[in-house]
Amino acid sequence: MNAPQHPIRLYRHRLSGHSHRVELFLGLLGLPYALVDVDLKAGAHKTPDFLELNRFGQVPVIDDNGTVLADSNAILVYLAARYGNGHWLPADPLGAAQVQRWLSVAAGPLAAGPAMARLVNVFGAKLDAPALIARSHALLAVIEAELAGHDWLAGTGATLADVACYSYIALAPEGDVSLADYPRIRSWLARIEALPGFVPMEQTPVGLAAATA
Repeated sequence: MNAPQHPIRLYRHRLSGHSHRVELFLGLLGLPYALVDVDLKAGAHKTPDFLELNRFGQVPVIDDNGTVLADSNAILVYLAARYGNGHWLPADPLGAAQVQRWLSVAAGPLAAGPAMARLVNVFGAKLDAPALIARSHALLAVIEAELAGHDWLAGTGATLADVACYSYIALAPEGDVSLADYPRIRSWLARIEALPGFVPMEQTPVGLAAATA
């Protein structure tokens, strides 16, 4: 791995799970990085300067010594290919496809379930919380079954699949989504948290998480 000449700048919001998955991966890779907090409430992500970085006006964005890239999953793929020494993103067709499957889950059902349920309590979003909680449990039941006989979501070791899915599952209780009925998921979360370089995400004492804060 060739380390970057200067710290990678990560434009993020501290309570964004999409931002955290990038920060987590930077930590796991042992790369130097500098955090740039973007005040979403004040509309900093819609300013002309930020829109030059990402026309969609979303965090996260990285600036890797002049290489600017947005979208959390795209950033994960870039960092794995650039600095991961083939460990986090398999090169073989089947391995690559297995990881891509979980990147799609992270961008689809995970974003539409636990991530959105959390928005209700953390950000006050006016959404149908009971429906989102039910949707989240349907997804978690599938993931629990997928982890039967496997320590990791794809392959025999940690990959981008695990990095992409960790943050919003770990913080699901903030959206009133209990993990009590998912022992395999809880063990999987603990394995990720035991990895060298793991970076925890800031927790918010809301929902079911308020009882353990």
